[in-house]
Amino acid sequence: MTESDSLAPPLVPADKSLAEITIKALVLGVVLSAILAAANAYIGLLVGLTVSASIPAAAASMGLLRLFRRSTILENNMVQTAASAGESLAAGIIFTIPALVLMRAWTGYEYGPLVAIALVGGILGVAFTIPLRRALIVEARLRFPEGVATAEVLKTGGIETVDHHTASADADAARRGFRVLIKAAGLGALIKALESGLGWLAGSVAGVKAFLGGKYLAMGSINLSPALVGVGYIVGLNIALLVFLGGVIGTVIGVPLNWLFNGAEIMTKAGIDPGMSLDSLDSHQWAAVAGQAWQDVRRVGVGAMMVGGVWSLISLAKPLVTGVKASLHAYRESRVVGNGGVPRTDFDTPIIYVGIVALLATIPLFLIFLHALGDYPDRVMIASVMTILMLVFGFIFASVAGYMAGLVGSSNNPVSGITIATVIFSALILLQLMGSTGQAATLGPIAVIFLAGLICSAAAIAGDNMQDLKCGHILGATPWRQQVMQVVGVIGAALVIPVVLEILDHGYGIGRPSPINPGAQPLSAPQAGLMQALATGIFGDGIEWNFIFMGFALAIVLIILDKVQESRGSHFRFPVLAVAVGIYLPLGLSVPIFIGGLIAYYIDRHSSNLHEKQRKKQEQTGLLVASGLITGEALMGVVVAALAGWGFSHGLNLPLTNLGGWSSILGVVALLVAIAYQYRKTKSAGDD
Repeated sequence: MTESDSLAPPLVPADKSLAEITIKALVLGVVLSAILAAANAYIGLLVGLTVSASIPAAAASMGLLRLFRRSTILENNMVQTAASAGESLAAGIIFTIPALVLMRAWTGYEYGPLVAIALVGGILGVAFTIPLRRALIVEARLRFPEGVATAEVLKTGGIETVDHHTASADADAARRGFRVLIKAAGLGALIKALESGLGWLAGSVAGVKAFLGGKYLAMGSINLSPALVGVGYIVGLNIALLVFLGGVIGTVIGVPLNWLFNGAEIMTKAGIDPGMSLDSLDSHQWAAVAGQAWQDVRRVGVGAMMVGGVWSLISLAKPLVTGVKASLHAYRESRVVGNGGVPRTDFDTPIIYVGIVALLATIPLFLIFLHALGDYPDRVMIASVMTILMLVFGFIFASVAGYMAGLVGSSNNPVSGITIATVIFSALILLQLMGSTGQAATLGPIAVIFLAGLICSAAAIAGDNMQDLKCGHILGATPWRQQVMQVVGVIGAALVIPVVLEILDHGYGIGRPSPINPGAQPLSAPQAGLMQALATGIFGDGIEWNFIFMGFALAIVLIILDKVQESRGSHFRFPVLAVAVGIYLPLGLSVPIFIGGLIAYYIDRHSSNLHEKQRKKQEQTGLLVASGLITGEALMGVVVAALAGWGFSHGLNLPLTNLGGWSSILGVVALLVAIAYQYRKTKSAGDD
């Protein structure tokens, strides 16, 4: 976006008023927020990456609002503002709270405490960024790429703007965008239903092979998921390639080396007598050995994520100071100017209300931490300290997240890195206050995860809020109304996220096998696994450091490479967390992500000769197709998980349920169909 674009007047002038918060906008915002929260929870737990939902939310709201006789572009903007909050809040929760189940603090996803964490963290995330709006959007004029892109989508929607005119002469644009989203979602849902629901398609293809008399062990896999192709398309080739590189390091390189140097120890861990001849191992035993070797190597990813999280905080020191200064500057300006005479398009929620919200939040925060600390003797004092930590860290990291959203966008915002740093620092603080013996060894890590969940939710919502406010600034929305709708979206998502997590845990298992359906492939939940390892390890449970030290070294190499690329002005960078997540995940998940990134690169490379209008249409279509594949598969995944929880754990036992080897072939064909659909639908949009 150029500086002239930033200075352009809003689409709807300040002296004009259109409907913004209406009954239908409230209802649609809550419903879409809940739907997108469910979808993002599934995909985030599966692959450890989340993507911005603003554009699919805008397309969905445009399509639905056209069913009514009259709707306005600002009303549409309010719907997408609430809806996109669901995606962001889900990210904040899934990166942290599953750690409580993994460490057996919870037997399941407790509804009351989880809703409280999501609500308080999300609302504080909105409140903390209200003072930043003018400083970062109006004065600093940061890019906020998703906010600008969402505004462009809404402008082409044929929705009423001013004096009953439309934003575009193309009145069918909204219908086309909605159809693209729905058709892609239908394809993703169909493939997921045929795979997990009916068992006709294989979900993955994997193999283990020993060479050189068993001295060289190789394993590989590919997940046959259209949603992961969509994820790769949205994050782009740079991130997709790095995730794939992490998978190669962890599986193609790490597993053979681990087996070569630690074979006897691996066999023991796998429950196999290390004295057995390698020639006598059968296929199941080789699979067990390969799986154990890979589980060890995953800790390299844990080490890299630890360094990546701390490095994110160090590298954000300047933006942190800038963000805090901007917030204080905005506060002083609001006191001098006041609300009298402020144009409608510049009218934020009054700062006094923000202060009241922060003050009132101390009560539920204190009660949340009091609940987390159980019957710990000094729990009142510790809960008070943690309440202060949440308000201080929450404001700082929300400021950073809002600032970084303007620089790199919400999808690339290092929220998980910020949360990793929070876990480390807060655990070290509590360790000094509580010690590591007796009840402290158990309750300390639990309190840390509660704090991490609150801060991660606040930071995720902060970035999303700033993107939505940028979109509103371009369109001419009223800021305080958008901030209210963001809270509405937080409420809608917070009420359903615990139910979705419980369903997914029963159907697949989150970070470990499902207690009800142990035969299912668990969702990886990489960040939550790391949070659990860090919190319990710092409090004395112990961390196996050998592979983690390797991760430290790898992260340092990646940081050096990234700084070299930065000094060269290169667009291709080496963010540590992308590689670290790739190491932690099974290789098979990173392959379709890489394919999606390649499609995005190829489409972008061949769109340079298109006219600007064609290029934008192609870009929007590609994002909607990818978002549809993700949303359709994710929502069907939740449905299938619910069916599994009700006893349908092996499909519906239809005549074709067991297709044997054909299911793998059909699964590959289905993935190829999704790849072709993403490519052809996107490319053809630029040819029209």
